[in-house]
Amino acid sequence: MNKKEIEYKIMELKDEYVQLQHNLEKLEYVKGNLDPLEKRISAIEEELRTLNQLLRK
Repeated sequence: MNKKEIEYKIMELKDEYVQLQHNLEKLEYVKGNLDPLEKRISAIEEELRTLNQLLRK
C-alpha cells in the first residue's frame, strides 16, 4: 500500500467507527446485543493502529 491508499483506508475505517459507535448507543438504549459491534470496533481500532504505524514509516 502506498501513502495515499493507507490514508484513504484510515479515513474509511474512521467513518465506519463513528457509525458503529452511533449504532452501539442505539442498541444500548434498547438493550440489544452489543457483542458483534464491540468486536468490530475493537478490530477497527487494531487495524487503525497498524495502518498508522505503516504511515509513520
